[in-house]
Amino acid sequence: MSHKKSAPSLGLRPHNLWGTLQGEKMTQQNGDHAAAPESQTHGLKGQTITAVQGNKMATGKKDMSDQAAPASQAGKEGLPDFIVERNRLFDELKKKYDDELAAKEKTPIKIRFTPEPGTIKEIEGNAWDTTPGKLLKDVPKERAAKIVVARVDGKEWDLDRPLEKDCSVGYYTFDDKEGRYVFWHSSAHVLGECAEHQYGCRLSHGPPTDMGFFYDMALEPGRAVTESDWPSLEAKAKKFTTKDKQPFVRLEVGKDDLLKMFGYSKYKTHYINQLVKDDKSTVYRNGDLVDLCQGPHIQNTRKIESFKIMKNSSAYFLGDQANDSLQRIHAVSFPNKQGLKEWEHMLEEAKKRNHQLIGKQQKLFFFSQQSPGSPFLLPHGTRIFNALQSMLRDEYWNRGYQEVQSPNMYNVNLWKTSGHWQHYQDDMFRVIVNDETSEPPQPMPLSDQKPSGAPVADIKNDDKDKGVFALKPMNCPGHCLLFRDEERSYRELPWRIADFGVLHRNEASGALSGLTRVRKFQQDDTHIFCTKDQIMGEIKGLFDFMNSVYSLFGFPFKLKLSTRPEGFMGKIEEWDAAEAQLKQALQDFRGDDWELNPGDGAFYGPKIDITISDALRREYQCATIQLDFQGPQNFKLEYRTGEASQETDKEASAKEREKDPNALTTGMARPVMIHRAIVGSFERFIAILCEHFAGKWPFWLSPRQIMIIPVMRGAEDYVRELQQIFHKAKMYVDVDLSGNTLPKKIRNAQIEQYNFTFVVGAQEQETRTVNIRNRDDPATQKQGQLVPLNKALAQLIELRDNRVLESKIDLSE
Repeated sequence: MSHKKSAPSLGLRPHNLWGTLQGEKMTQQNGDHAAAPESQTHGLKGQTITAVQGNKMATGKKDMSDQAAPASQAGKEGLPDFIVERNRLFDELKKKYDDELAAKEKTPIKIRFTPEPGTIKEIEGNAWDTTPGKLLKDVPKERAAKIVVARVDGKEWDLDRPLEKDCSVGYYTFDDKEGRYVFWHSSAHVLGECAEHQYGCRLSHGPPTDMGFFYDMALEPGRAVTESDWPSLEAKAKKFTTKDKQPFVRLEVGKDDLLKMFGYSKYKTHYINQLVKDDKSTVYRNGDLVDLCQGPHIQNTRKIESFKIMKNSSAYFLGDQANDSLQRIHAVSFPNKQGLKEWEHMLEEAKKRNHQLIGKQQKLFFFSQQSPGSPFLLPHGTRIFNALQSMLRDEYWNRGYQEVQSPNMYNVNLWKTSGHWQHYQDDMFRVIVNDETSEPPQPMPLSDQKPSGAPVADIKNDDKDKGVFALKPMNCPGHCLLFRDEERSYRELPWRIADFGVLHRNEASGALSGLTRVRKFQQDDTHIFCTKDQIMGEIKGLFDFMNSVYSLFGFPFKLKLSTRPEGFMGKIEEWDAAEAQLKQALQDFRGDDWELNPGDGAFYGPKIDITISDALRREYQCATIQLDFQGPQNFKLEYRTGEASQETDKEASAKEREKDPNALTTGMARPVMIHRAIVGSFERFIAILCEHFAGKWPFWLSPRQIMIIPVMRGAEDYVRELQQIFHKAKMYVDVDLSGNTLPKKIRNAQIEQYNFTFVVGAQEQETRTVNIRNRDDPATQKQGQLVPLNKALAQLIELRDNRVLESKIDLSE
């Protein structure tokens, strides 16, 4: 089973600010740039299925109907009987579908066509006949050759799938992350076909990942995938792609027929029963493989020119060790040979830049089994953390933010009000508090709807949660309490508050990965409470904020606007007005250089996701801007709009609330809440920076700024004096008075990535100068350059305070 998951940015994912209320589970959304954890799998729509109750499969001896088919069961085509029968049913259903398609009325439709970025034209077509593939004739030849999948009304769409109504049509290439995921998703199907031919195995699932794709499968008892199998698998893949040019054929199939088609496999049957909620789903065929899948896919396998097995391993079905142990094959593919060469080079470079390796070498952080998933930042790692925090505090000061502190632990009533307890309590750390002397918590208004709009049960008097508290996984509910603590006036808005408080999320142990996915972390968490009319101004200010921060690290970034989803909460006119302001702000900031992602907003408001690119062109989503209409309503936040009598207001409001519990107080209005983070989790951002700079930190961020080395013992007093001078200027400066030779001392300073090395002797001591070697300037490595002490001090202070990316100073006398 291969599944298309929504295309996230390559690599690390950020902490969601409101706890990812739009999903089935609250997730930290971190991950690293490695393959998906072996303990996880993906559902029909790419959702992660973790090891929870209900995932366990029947235990006991595995029979052959759930294992690979031995050679004696091979059909007339040299394939196992289950493949022959499966494909026969597909052909039968496909013929019926083709007849139905031919009979459909081909009514005229209007198409808003984007053949290439920046070009839009209106064209006509016919429903159930015109396909995005047929429109490629109007796409420039060079671009058309690179296209892998269509985009119809903002969603990926097969090139050969007929359009059904008036729509917009565009395209993705392999260079687009959405196109890359579709390409790797299709390649996973090729891998599945290879595995069925090689082993006669029962396939489980095969999703794309940030690093290619994999497929899980059950082999005959006692048999396992070995590295010696790789050449044979790759040879089959080459035949199925470059020679056979297999088309990907989509077919909608009813649930009963799906159970017939995949009845040979308990794995497929499990997915069908658990994940196919409607009466039908889709399957795709390429060559001899028919797979349960929602697609979409590339047109045919000829697009896949390079295909390489990367590794094999084992994994439990559904990530639960009580289930079957399956074989997993990881691979990667590209539309050309050069792509594979560049990928292999990137992997080698990524190994050198691994933040866990650099963290150990530079003594930045470590982990302990006494607190899994909670990093210990060592002194040098804390220096980096403090430099980032200091930079943000300077920005806050200049941009009108007020820093606050809030509790780490809240009564369960708060989480019920925000909606987290109803949906995400499994991701929160609970604490039982037995305090008979404390006053009972004041009742708080409860959210009366789930994200889907369905009512939730009345949980105000749920005694089983008495005394239950939880460590906060995000700051949003606490900040709502801060806003509600006193009556607010429109004159106070926008009210911008920032919080660096410690957060905890109960991540699965198998998902923990260095600094990129942790249980304890801190964010540059900010919330802006504003009026509806102030949204655009605040968004523009946040764009400028991001530009200032990311330029310090040399990060280019992309923007994507996600709009109103199905099951949204709030008034549609509020959504329309907010989305219009966001679009205008994006247009003013970037022109047409941003992406629209229709229907993918959070249920509580539209959002803008920001993706940065590092030195290896890997993409990470760090920043996010989320508008929230629901949080202020759940917490009944209000601000005064005029100077009317408060007593009169209260009397009128009391009568109004008898009719509507969510009614506003007379003379009051509901604020909009903007959730915002730019660096996101500090821990994760340090990991990104570690790999981006390969451990060569810019001077202002560096935990090792200056190393001073004496040429002789007679210069040691001058060395200590220099250390005191630069230390007083708040620089991280060390001295090497060891018995090592001078070349060894200089080499050690280079290995430890000191930005500047001062080598001083009698001449420097007499002239009050320093001989400076700049780590980033090879011309200074041999002899260095004499610079007056006062000038060197002034230049380095300026370099640090201006937070310059490149460590360049004027070394002329």
